[in-house]
Amino acid sequence: MAWVTGVMLLVLVVEMTLKYGVQPGDGVMRWIEWIPFAHGWIYVVYLVTVIDLWSTMRWRFGRLVAMVLGGVVPVMSFVVERRVHRDGEAQLAHGRPAARTAAAAR
Repeated sequence: MAWVTGVMLLVLVVEMTLKYGVQPGDGVMRWIEWIPFAHGWIYVVYLVTVIDLWSTMRWRFGRLVAMVLGGVVPVMSFVVERRVHRDGEAQLAHGRPAARTAAAAR
């Protein structure tokens, strides 16, 4: 979802640059007016997946904030996704999320 959200955010930046910078005619605007709505709904799905991953992995609140901002700041989603993927795989290799859950149940 980070890749999809990041790409849609870049498309949204292009759309906003056209809309407010170039100010094309109504014919062009009809072709690109769907982009903000699509990005908005994709971002909602992204937020759900981010919150699910964050709670499953038992990460700190700062990691959640960074992941949430990844869908709002252009290009940040690609950087955050790479780090989260690396850290998540390392954590799963050591069994840490399951171990924390088992330790908390004691």
